[in-house]
Amino acid sequence: MPPVETHILLLVLWAVIGYGLGSIPFGLILSERMGLGNLRDIGSGNIGATNVLRTGNKGAAAATLLLDALKGAVAVLLARVISGEDAAQLAALSAMIGHCFPVWLGFKGGKGVATFFGVIFALSYPVGIACGLCWIFAVAVTRQSSMGALMAASLSTIWVFALGEPRMFFLGVFLTMLIFWRHWPNVRRLREGTEPKIGQS
Repeated sequence: MPPVETHILLLVLWAVIGYGLGSIPFGLILSERMGLGNLRDIGSGNIGATNVLRTGNKGAAAATLLLDALKGAVAVLLARVISGEDAAQLAALSAMIGHCFPVWLGFKGGKGVATFFGVIFALSYPVGIACGLCWIFAVAVTRQSSMGALMAASLSTIWVFALGEPRMFFLGVFLTMLIFWRHWPNVRRLREGTEPKIGQS
């Protein structure tokens, strides 16, 4: 086992790497390269796949979704293979923070849903599958993507115990809080009954 100082330095390194990977704004990059316009001037102004879909290009939206999930998963898997589970969980949290608050965009990033699923699947695919099924169920019932995200994040803290991953509990709590924070306008609209359904503006 490495000395405490070395271990701390490794954790700091993976926090930086996770943040760097998470902060890559794939939605903005793809939209610009594909001539779809500036996402900041479209719909919600968000850089995630849901807003990319508002450009009318389903392929770009799907690619954004996949890449935003992959950057979180890559951060986790690299950290785990090289430095272990503590580093993997820290990289997961840092990747989420990087996506939501990228320094290159004035700390105004996405809502973190795709990256959330990427890090959860990489940390524990059974928990990731369970969260994915929760998202599908909630969206099928409500036709609201935000409800799916909030439901999946909330129940992740239950699934980590049910599926034998209690070491992920505190990370799950932090990720859930971050998802709710980034979706707070959606939460207000859900309470008021004004949250748009999928396919609406």
